[in-house]
Amino acid sequence: MEGKTKHSFSWLNALTTEPFYLLHFLLFLSYFAFRQSASPSLSPDFSSRLLRREVQAVLAFFVFVAVKLVRDETWEAFTDNILLFAKVLLFGLASLLDYHLAFCYLAGFLVITILTQQPDHQESGHSHHLTPLQLESVLAEANTSRFWLVTFSCPWSSRCRHSSQSFADLSTIYSNQSLSFGVVDLGLFPTAADIFAIPLGVGTGQLPTYILFDNAVEIARFPDLENEYRFFSPVITKRQLCKHFDLDRRLVEYASSK
Repeated sequence: MEGKTKHSFSWLNALTTEPFYLLHFLLFLSYFAFRQSASPSLSPDFSSRLLRREVQAVLAFFVFVAVKLVRDETWEAFTDNILLFAKVLLFGLASLLDYHLAFCYLAGFLVITILTQQPDHQESGHSHHLTPLQLESVLAEANTSRFWLVTFSCPWSSRCRHSSQSFADLSTIYSNQSLSFGVVDLGLFPTAADIFAIPLGVGTGQLPTYILFDNAVEIARFPDLENEYRFFSPVITKRQLCKHFDLDRRLVEYASSK
């Protein structure tokens, strides 16, 4: 999985500086304290059964991590998926100890979700962060790139966070004098959604939206406005975007014209 190698030594820094990761870590760590305090009151038979469930949970977690290391394309998607799976396992183990404890964990995760947010990918590659006015300006200027591939995203959308690294990587590979990459934050500029006909509803399956402009005219969009997927939209991959917008062909054409 590309991109996770360079993050392998920075996760400790994120764990201590990002509230989203720190609060999750402390909540998971608290299970060991509750487990230790409850041990004297547990019967030998129940303790043995609980230990087996804990071992099974740990093995299932590592298998899941191994699968996601291979399948997930970005660090943001990987961490989000393993956190979700770990929450399910923790809730299951806590419910064996005490259902009150399980619901306390459920409430804790809900509070973390409300108060914090998974950090976005920090590196933007060769993409430009634009306001709607700046986007209209660069599209209208004759001395800028002929093609602009622009992603419209929202910070509250997990799909936008998961795909942010992929877009940055694509901009690093395919950006040239003919093709430029831009990012418009619909959380900061919601009016851009109306300008470019992007539905912002949770179940629309339209976030993030990628639009390719040729001399200020939209020539391709992903996903299509008639997107058949809604709540369960497929994961957006670099290969999918490359194929949809013919990025390899455009790069070859640019190189052959030099």
